Amino acid sequence: MKTDDTPRIDFRRERRIRFSDCDPAGIVFYPQYFVMLNGLVEDWVDDELGIGYRPLVIERRVGLPTVRLEADFRSISRMGDRVALSLAVERLGGRSITLNLRCEGADGDVRMNVRQVLVTTSLVTHRAIDIPPDLRNAIARSLRITSG
Repeated sequence: MKTDDTPRIDFRRERRIRFSDCDPAGIVFYPQYFVMLNGLVEDWVDDELGIGYRPLVIERRVGLPTVRLEADFRSISRMGDRVALSLAVERLGGRSITLNLRCEGADGDVRMNVRQVLVTTSLVTHRAIDIPPDLRNAIARSLRITSG
């Protein structure tokens, strides 16, 4: 049952924690979570939104840099653990997208939680730009599907 503190999930991927994710103690080295979550955002743009992350960045020269990041680390993940990475859109602004990202263990325990603000930028001028209409529409469509 969904409670008020249970986040809405717009996109989710299962993942196994690998040796390359871990420090010598055999637990995830915390910056690796950010690498995993960046991959989740790329998959979301590719698979859920249907925009294509590579064409967006390389061909259209639209960037999605992080301008704000808040992270809470609650529990460790070990090499071999199966985890679920999930993404929910908290806010869709004119030039920014606020995401809630989570890593949960197989039993649903929260390993880490992130609030991330991405800003759309021109990779030519390196200045903020409006979210491209096709990206905005794809996000809005995804939000209607997951909330309705």
